[in-house]
Amino acid sequence: MLAIRIFIATIGFGSIILLLPRLITGLYTWPRIYTRAEIPSRKVAIVFGAGLWRDGSPTPVLRDRVKTAAELYFSGKVEKLLMSGDNRSKSYNEPGAMHAYALSLGVPDDAIVLDYAGHSTYDTCYRAGRIFQVSEAILVTQSFHLPRAVYLCNTMGIQAIGIPADMREYRQRSLVFWNVREIPATLVALWQAHISLPTPILGEPEPIFPMEAQ
Repeated sequence: MLAIRIFIATIGFGSIILLLPRLITGLYTWPRIYTRAEIPSRKVAIVFGAGLWRDGSPTPVLRDRVKTAAELYFSGKVEKLLMSGDNRSKSYNEPGAMHAYALSLGVPDDAIVLDYAGHSTYDTCYRAGRIFQVSEAILVTQSFHLPRAVYLCNTMGIQAIGIPADMREYRQRSLVFWNVREIPATLVALWQAHISLPTPILGEPEPIFPMEAQ
């Protein structure tokens, strides 16, 4: 009986450790998430990568993020779209695919800035501030990802608010998978933001608004 109790207690404690970061980021982000009608204006929207099909085209999740960002631009809510994603090889280029899709939606090329080293949410937020000199932004991603993204960007000095890019009914199986995946991902994010503090790929600053960076 004692062994069973210890086992149950261990499982319970482990579950709390895993779920607590998700609760923390969710509570932190809740007042910072807006609808399309309510979202305040910011100069920059940060669009996070979300995978490509084998032919290099954006997945439905990524298309929804780009389309939501395009709507922000056309409604005058933002001036520039910072599209950040993974460019691990010539055949896998998330920023390039995002760029092409945004252009097809009518977004002008000079309104789009590409970050080819956004290998993770942490890297995207870090580089947005350090390389692209972003101090405040609207983050564009799906609801399941917004808490982690908004929390990370704010801890790195970017005054970030979020808008959900949920523009369609996603498959229930996919939603379950994404939300379950966010549990360990959020734990890792808090570890990175407050303890390990890894440095992603950097380079020379490329301010989106050069005059303001002087």
